[in-house]
Amino acid sequence: MSHLRFLALAALIMPVAAQAQDKQKLCQEVQDRAFTQGQWASYKFTGGQLDGGTMRMAVVGQETHEGTPFYWVEMMMGDPKRGAEGRWIMQSLVSALGPNAKGVRSVVMKQGTQPAMRMPQQMVQMMNTSKGMDISREVAQQCQEMTIVGNEDVTVPAGHFQTIHMRHPSNGMEVWVQTSVNFAMVKTTTKDMGTIELTAQGSGAKSSITETPREMTGFPGAPPPR
Repeated sequence: MSHLRFLALAALIMPVAAQAQDKQKLCQEVQDRAFTQGQWASYKFTGGQLDGGTMRMAVVGQETHEGTPFYWVEMMMGDPKRGAEGRWIMQSLVSALGPNAKGVRSVVMKQGTQPAMRMPQQMVQMMNTSKGMDISREVAQQCQEMTIVGNEDVTVPAGHFQTIHMRHPSNGMEVWVQTSVNFAMVKTTTKDMGTIELTAQGSGAKSSITETPREMTGFPGAPPPR
């Protein structure tokens, strides 16, 4: 789960100004990045623990709370070797990235053919207050920790892109980004998950969860089973 969470963050922390070499400016632009409802990008995994797997990042909905727009950001992972049971979906309702964000407001998850589950508010609040769980703080921190290697041309299944190559000095993760791409991530390599490459992108994304989520049970503060 930690690797998947870090990968999701990597897809969200990429820069808005692709030619910016000033990291402070770049990170500020990361924090100011706006979501666009319907945007999506799909990826494939080669090598590593998820060899042959797929991932889709998408903004699948919008809500307004207390005058602030919030967006449902969905990450869907697929393992074709496991069929329907190999699909995992996580949707987070967030306002933005960076210190001005309002944190995570709601989380819905679905594993395989099991019912979709809504995380109890007590657990959502814990995500917003626990170190390493607040998405906004994680985005800002990861951006500051990564270094810019330089400009590089990259070819992936989705096409040819001029990118900025970034590297994390401690965990060895490398990311190639381009701002014309939804979520900006063109290619990523990690020690455990191999290579992730962009396969397609577009607009008009809808939620991959079509059922009404059930309330998650079995956790402190969660409602009892019905």
